[in-house]
Amino acid sequence: MRIGVNARFLLTKKMEGFGWYSYETLSRITKNHPEHEFIFFFDRAYDTKFLFSENITPVVLAPQARHPILQVIWFDFSVKKALKKYKCDAFVSPDGYLSLTSDMPQLAVIHDLNFEHHPEDLPPYLLKFLRKRFPLFAQKATHICTVSQFSKDDLIQTYKIPADKISVTHNGASPVFKPIEETEKQTVRDKFTAGKPFIVFVGAIHKRKNVGRLIEAYKKLKKNPDFPFHLLLVGEPMWKSQAIQVSEADKQYIHFTGHLSLEELASIVGSAECLAFISYFEGFGIPLVEAMRAGTPVLAGNLTSLPEIGGDAVLYCDPFSVDNIQTQLEKLVSDKELQKTLTAKGLDRATQFTWDRTAEELWKGIVRILPKKD
Repeated sequence: MRIGVNARFLLTKKMEGFGWYSYETLSRITKNHPEHEFIFFFDRAYDTKFLFSENITPVVLAPQARHPILQVIWFDFSVKKALKKYKCDAFVSPDGYLSLTSDMPQLAVIHDLNFEHHPEDLPPYLLKFLRKRFPLFAQKATHICTVSQFSKDDLIQTYKIPADKISVTHNGASPVFKPIEETEKQTVRDKFTAGKPFIVFVGAIHKRKNVGRLIEAYKKLKKNPDFPFHLLLVGEPMWKSQAIQVSEADKQYIHFTGHLSLEELASIVGSAECLAFISYFEGFGIPLVEAMRAGTPVLAGNLTSLPEIGGDAVLYCDPFSVDNIQTQLEKLVSDKELQKTLTAKGLDRATQFTWDRTAEELWKGIVRILPKKD
């Protein structure tokens, strides 16, 4: 079979959510299934490192699809035409966008529907586009994969999708995340937080990630002069309008790193006193698993998919209550026995979430849409 793939988030210098999902799953699927051909559709010049195996043919399609109007053109015209030209049997889209004009069997990976529940979190032009197109993508899809039972239930309820049309394929985390030695931890502290121990947040600076309330809770704790921890925020604003500013005085203790390499991120997560990931809406929450793999205790929001992923290996808080975030964060960094318990449980729980398993489950979804041989 010849399978077309939306590879537009495989970007050399800025791999984030959709990109890492595409990388981790497609690298395994293409290598594990040499009996099939894969046509990777890029929207710009590609890096050859994304040609994971000899059964991949790269194709660049115009225009670069980063604005809603250009996305419509790319999927509904360029992709449709290319699927026919390259005689594909099916189309797979790791970011959920489909060609609404193609009759090709299509699989969409729809990660979450945050925009349906928190419209205030997105720019108006993007919100209008997503709310118009994603119900159509969900209906158009021959099959849907999503990353948690929470997201599956949300798709069923919000878009009235039949349950048997949706498969849950939990995300994984890279094996580069692992416990590290104290000497390396100190090296990281010296580089990023003036040698001080720190609490870390990882993720795009996006309203639903709740970084504003995290900073408020942290600043309350920092009013105690004996509170030793700095706050390290790893990630970049999703949109410039959502960038967060702190005062010059607060910059002594609150540090923004911007985008980091995977290896540097793993060192930071493994060196942190804890991860504070208090989103109020997540389809999965990969940083939870990364921290658990690294043996780093986690404070998470108690809503949407996060309790499903963290189980009893995570301490939870009400993400809408600054006071509760403060209380739970202080509890986590001060209770050494709790830290040990969560570290042990986290290391065990993290073994349930691997990219090998994700790729296997995604492949099962792909098989469901492939035309049956006579």
